[in-house]
Amino acid sequence: MEPTRRQGFWRNRRVFVTGATGLVGSWLIKRLLAFQADVVCLVRDWTPQSELVQSRDIDRAIVVRGDLCDQACLERALGEFEIETVLHLAAQTIVGIANRNPVSTFETNIAGTWKLLEACRRSPAVKQIVMASSDKAYGDAETLPYTEKMPLAGKHPYDVSKSCGDLITQNYANTYSLPVCTTRCGNFYGGGDLNWNRIVPGTIRSVLGGQAPIIRSDGSYIRDYFYVEDGAAAYMHLTEQLAERPELAGEAYNLSTEIQISVLELVKTILRAMGSDLEPVVEDKATHEIQHQYLDATKAREQLYWRPLFNLDQGLVRTIQWYTNFLTTSAIQATPANVVRAGKAA
Repeated sequence: MEPTRRQGFWRNRRVFVTGATGLVGSWLIKRLLAFQADVVCLVRDWTPQSELVQSRDIDRAIVVRGDLCDQACLERALGEFEIETVLHLAAQTIVGIANRNPVSTFETNIAGTWKLLEACRRSPAVKQIVMASSDKAYGDAETLPYTEKMPLAGKHPYDVSKSCGDLITQNYANTYSLPVCTTRCGNFYGGGDLNWNRIVPGTIRSVLGGQAPIIRSDGSYIRDYFYVEDGAAAYMHLTEQLAERPELAGEAYNLSTEIQISVLELVKTILRAMGSDLEPVVEDKATHEIQHQYLDATKAREQLYWRPLFNLDQGLVRTIQWYTNFLTTSAIQATPANVVRAGKAA
């Protein structure tokens, strides 16, 4: 664990994390526990394959079973556990699901955001709040890279939900002086993402299984990929900065390694890293997605003194190793006992 500017900041600090069983949430809680924080996490659905559960980190945290849209539950948790810091990561994050079922996405990503912020407003013990938005909140801009001065202009369900949640957060900072900052990150990747429709875990699983990876778009979509452990570290760094400099409340920050890579290029990078000669299958079926996205992180570098910890190659190496271990272990556990015995006997 790399040193921080405030080693004692997190020790015994009561931290409330939403989206705890998700990709970023699981790694964030792992890091918070390493820094000796007292973690309280909101869990709606039990996800046994989550990194949070598999690593047993969940056993070291306080678990509040509830829904992000249950404001009474949120107020109870913040009050009873005397929460000082709130890290809000919960969201419906799948673009395809948002396109098919926009209402549930709006309920979670928009209503869930204002209900949590309202609960924070009514909880005087809360001193810092970090809200996870997305680069999708900017929509499909004509000029790139995205900077924080650009308007939030989502057009499709997921993008709109992030634009709205982001604006609601600014409202609570500006109108009610809530101590909240917003992050806008690119596409997260890393070990623990079990949505196999996403390009990184889906490609790795296909290669490990000896199958050609599937690209559901035409492969030309350009994205800004951000390693999950970098995201967890960045959220904590922003919280420390907000505690030290309250004037940052209401600010939004792009967090990015500032790369541009197409889906097809990313798949080929993974194939090379895994020593595979498989060729991807390009389905060209994706619709209602932004064609080209990448972020300018100058503001975070200059105002927060922030730097990413991993480049793309380093993040992919760690990610591939995680899935190799996970899928190998899962295959062993799924093998019938008589097959294992027969193998040993042979």
